Amino acid sequence: MALALDDKKAVVEEVAAIAAEAHSAVAAEYRGLTVTEMTELRSKARESGVYLRVVKNTLARRAFQGTEFACMNDDLKGPLVLAFSMEDPGAAARLVRDFSKEHDKLAARLVAVGGQLYDASELQRLANLPTRDQAISMLMAVMKAPVEKFVRTLAEPHAKLVRTVAAVKDQKQAA
Repeated sequence: MALALDDKKAVVEEVAAIAAEAHSAVAAEYRGLTVTEMTELRSKARESGVYLRVVKNTLARRAFQGTEFACMNDDLKGPLVLAFSMEDPGAAARLVRDFSKEHDKLAARLVAVGGQLYDASELQRLANLPTRDQAISMLMAVMKAPVEKFVRTLAEPHAKLVRTVAAVKDQKQAA
């Protein structure tokens, strides 16, 4: 069913607003997926904070103008589902990677991050990016490590003295 001009404008505005706020985008070919599989993909996308939309490529090109995803315009060909990471940059890539493991009909075609277009082979690298919470915990561990080492270094002479006295005590009791 063809969209009316007003409907097309609304779709372009919606996708442009999402693209302006998104961290990354993944375009995946969904040819061969059943309706129930697409519904499952959409529900997983909602759970992981990913905006998922099937849009005509011409409308997507118009929506991407003026955003960092304009680099995708030349390669938008075929039936594509667009996944935008709204919260963390790797969310859309993780969604497509995990879903395509179970359903081989879904195949990533384009990956865009920060105004750069990457080949579908870079999907794995983007999907392996830590989430915000994981990155903060890694940073805290790095910041905490020198302090822990310093405290252990300060405590070691006293601990060694205690171990030595305990060894002497055990030796005298055994004799």
